[in-house]
Amino acid sequence: MVEEVQKHSVHTLVFRSLKRTHDMFVADNAKPIPLDDESHKVKMAVKLRTEYGSVLHMPTLKENMREKGGPATGDPYGHKQYSGNQGQELEYMITGTHPYPSGPGVALTADTKIQRMPSESAAQSLAVALPASQNRLDANRTAAGVGEIYRHAGISERSQPPGMSVAMMEAGGNKNSALVAKKAPTMPKPQWHPPWKLYRVISGHLGWVRCIAVEPGNQWFVTGSADRTIKIWDLASGKLKLSLTGHISTVRGVIVSARSPYLFSCGEDKQVKCWDLEYNKVIRHYHGHLSAVYGLDLHPTIDVLVTCSRDSTARIWDVRTKASVHTLSGHTNAVATVKCQAAEPQIITGSHDTTIRLWDLVAGKTRVTLTNHKKSVRAVILHPRHYTFASGSPDNIKQWKFPDGNFIQNLSGHNAIINTLAVNSDGVLVSGADNGTMHLWDWRTGYNFQRVHAAVQPGSLDSESGIFACVFDQSESRLLTAEADKTIKVYKEDDTAVCQSVFLMYFHEISRFQISCYICP
Repeated sequence: MVEEVQKHSVHTLVFRSLKRTHDMFVADNAKPIPLDDESHKVKMAVKLRTEYGSVLHMPTLKENMREKGGPATGDPYGHKQYSGNQGQELEYMITGTHPYPSGPGVALTADTKIQRMPSESAAQSLAVALPASQNRLDANRTAAGVGEIYRHAGISERSQPPGMSVAMMEAGGNKNSALVAKKAPTMPKPQWHPPWKLYRVISGHLGWVRCIAVEPGNQWFVTGSADRTIKIWDLASGKLKLSLTGHISTVRGVIVSARSPYLFSCGEDKQVKCWDLEYNKVIRHYHGHLSAVYGLDLHPTIDVLVTCSRDSTARIWDVRTKASVHTLSGHTNAVATVKCQAAEPQIITGSHDTTIRLWDLVAGKTRVTLTNHKKSVRAVILHPRHYTFASGSPDNIKQWKFPDGNFIQNLSGHNAIINTLAVNSDGVLVSGADNGTMHLWDWRTGYNFQRVHAAVQPGSLDSESGIFACVFDQSESRLLTAEADKTIKVYKEDDTAVCQSVFLMYFHEISRFQISCYICP
């Protein structure tokens, strides 16, 4: 016989549900924060000093002129005119070349009075014609040059005629000027790198090859694929040595430890696995991510594993105890890539929220957030020798300087979704994209010296030509790419390539022309 449900228990459930609903909606997040008078005063004081500091002297200057010269009268151009004693020459006060904002506030004579909206030539002639005595006034009340007049006029300094700049001669007064030709910007000469050529295509996977890593001994390399397998290949011959199964979805990241015989892998099945390569078995699982795990990296000096996921977090794991040391929260979208280094900052992440974060490993908090990119950051690579790194995004590739993430330069021209970056000690930066193109750059100057678009494997569609991962081997003489046509492609430097620095051409046995290569000295 089924027991009857007591009536008060139903009431309890109803009231419990009402309480949960009330707790959920009790906070009114749309309610504006009450204004703090003290904070508002501080804010307005800072804004006044930073934005209007250059013209704060003007009311005082006007008052002084009014006391000195008497009542003000208007002129047809809207400027104030201050009349002095009778019989003296009128002195004009220019309040700027545009009514808002006001200009530098320089007292001019009738000879140098200008219209409200002067042309560029008029502004230059004004700067040249200012009397020398005015130049000795307070620097805050003096037009130092054409650039300042342009700024106060609301015109960019870059609108000046290119290649020319007006240099004011302080010793002889503003009436003397020297037109100095600006030096044309020159691009530093990039180092010459031999081109890379495809010499081997390795087949064996049944799905997209999503990740690749070379072991520290440089004897073999490992790949992970959308066919849910991990394969180990001989680096010299390209032959398959071993297949590991255990993931139930696409394998998105693999890395081989240099400190122990372990292989770490992660995938879209939310799993992070540690494989013992002596037994070819999984010995540890790292549980905690709530969604697909997109990448992983090992710390070079301590037994710490870092993973990044679509759940917008990166997690730090103790390799041996499987404990989650930190959960790095702060990104607002999927974290696509993570890198570790021994120096500070020890962890760098790139995310689909367009930001790069540099993390404090000890505190587990963000140290610096870089917001320069406008699109998803899918790749980050650290230079093996310099204290710098690069990030790849569909808008461009950017180079940064550690430890604070100071911006160095843009590498523009690879107009595609960049999935992977790799760099070697010689300063060759490789970017691989979703459309199958691969660009090679000189790290120091950002010069794009080669572009490669390898043909897809026979039987594959042209659309299946994406490059998902690339890596240099330990000798840095070979470049391996993991691609969407289910193959691994191996590139090496072209030994026969020579940069011919000088070409001599003879014309009618009279003229001889010498043409120098752009790269070589």
